[in-house]
Amino acid sequence: MENLISLVNKIQRACTALGDHGEASALPTLWDSLPAIAVVGGQSSGKSSVLESIVGKDFLPRGSGIVTRRPLVLQLHKIDEGSRDVPIHLSIYSPNVVNLTLIDLPGLTKVAVEGQPESIVQEIEMMVRSFIEKPNCIILAISPANQDLATSDAIKISREVDPTGERTLGVLTKIDLMDKGTDAVDILEGKAYRLKFPWVGVVNRSQADINKNVDMIAARRREREYFANTPEYRHLANRMGSEHLAKVLSKHLETVIKSKIPGIQNLINKTISELESELSRLGRPVANDAGGKLYMIMEICRAFDQNFKEHLDGVRPGGDKIYNVFDDQLPAALKRLQFDRQLSMENVKKLITEADGYQPHLIAPEQGYRRLIESTLVTIRGPAEACVDAVHAILKDLVHKAMLETLELKQYPGLRVEVGNAAIESLEKMREQSKKASLQLVDMECSYLTVDFFRKLPQDIEKGGNPTHSIFDRYNDSYLRRVGTTVLSYVHMVCASLRNSIPKSIVYCQVREAKRSLLDHFFTDLGKLEQKRLSSLLNEDPAIMERRSALAKRLELYRSAQAEIDTVAWSK
Repeated sequence: MENLISLVNKIQRACTALGDHGEASALPTLWDSLPAIAVVGGQSSGKSSVLESIVGKDFLPRGSGIVTRRPLVLQLHKIDEGSRDVPIHLSIYSPNVVNLTLIDLPGLTKVAVEGQPESIVQEIEMMVRSFIEKPNCIILAISPANQDLATSDAIKISREVDPTGERTLGVLTKIDLMDKGTDAVDILEGKAYRLKFPWVGVVNRSQADINKNVDMIAARRREREYFANTPEYRHLANRMGSEHLAKVLSKHLETVIKSKIPGIQNLINKTISELESELSRLGRPVANDAGGKLYMIMEICRAFDQNFKEHLDGVRPGGDKIYNVFDDQLPAALKRLQFDRQLSMENVKKLITEADGYQPHLIAPEQGYRRLIESTLVTIRGPAEACVDAVHAILKDLVHKAMLETLELKQYPGLRVEVGNAAIESLEKMREQSKKASLQLVDMECSYLTVDFFRKLPQDIEKGGNPTHSIFDRYNDSYLRRVGTTVLSYVHMVCASLRNSIPKSIVYCQVREAKRSLLDHFFTDLGKLEQKRLSSLLNEDPAIMERRSALAKRLELYRSAQAEIDTVAWSK
């Protein structure tokens, strides 16, 4: 039983520690799931005296009127003899108590006296209700025996918030102050007003006892003697007194906790999961030695490189844009080339004539064909370069996305800048190599024509042409139009070929190389850096360091509570 109650106190101490670390937002849900005992009653009904009797210490303020002006959360912890070196912080450690958590609430009042605001009655009631309305609050309803039970503030408000009585324990105080000839037997036996749990009567110290410095041990002994020696209460003595009340409370609290363990476990496990997730997002702390720093940088870079590759491989979005360049942008750019203008009859005649020079061609204007084809194919260099640049822009964008998705790079701004610069520098080199290779494909088509294409063309003489016609007849519109059509057919054939070969070249020189060696040069230079330079790459935002430290402390507290509650859960 004591282990179970101690567990609750440990979790509540963890809550207090979390609040001290500025993490109060995590407290309400966890606190509300833990059972506690609230002492409620009218003013001067003996609430504070009951608490002192349970604790066995004289520590609460006393006086007339409103003495308890704010709720007091009191925790009791059982320790072994000689363990008084545990610091006291909103807790009381003693070998003479059972483990309990008690809340002393201000006394309910009916009218405001001089010096008090008119709203004092409603304010106190709202304050009390805010505690005892919680389903996990066990209500200790304090009623004085020398007053009519029908007017008990504690019973009235307890019945309103706990109509079934599952959470209410009745305590009858000031039994020794009742008028002669009267007793509280009917109440204590449950005949006057029956509660779900038996009433417990207590005899607190009088003000005279307090003035005489009567200690709690003596007060408890005298209380036991009172119930044992008073004829009216002798038969009830075994379940009367502050010590019995403390045991009843502890046992009841144990029963409640056992029913709440699964819910408390879920809350703690959920909080631990959230803390671990946030710590994971913040990343690991920086290593102290150069080797550890180098390894950490390499791991972060590999994580970035993996994210980048996943974009290209389709695991993450973005890589499909490269295919769109090949399938849409390049064909559209080739279609926009104005081959018809380049192969107009005027331009065809001009280039053929210039190519013939002083000696007109005899059968076919071969040099004219070459000039026409070269001057037309060279215009394909523009779409080829644009295709390379478009893929380069996409790769740069994917680098940016991969950096944003690599959480560790957010942790170290200096490293993020260096990795970004290194990646972009590599892409620039790959673009230049790709552009060179793509333009070479175009230049190769210009430098060597496909002979088979022209061999398959029908010859004039085979179609009934007359080679004896004047050489100047060969420059008529029909002839020039046929030359232009032939060149255009050849150019279209070459375009169809380049439409397939240019994407292959770009993928080989840019995409493939980016996947293989995006950070190779960075890794090479990294191994040459001194420890001071490595440290500068891993300079971390102080706010992140503080946050990680606070989360680690919180996580340690919750894991400790988790281990304790799991042990209790298995031992049930």
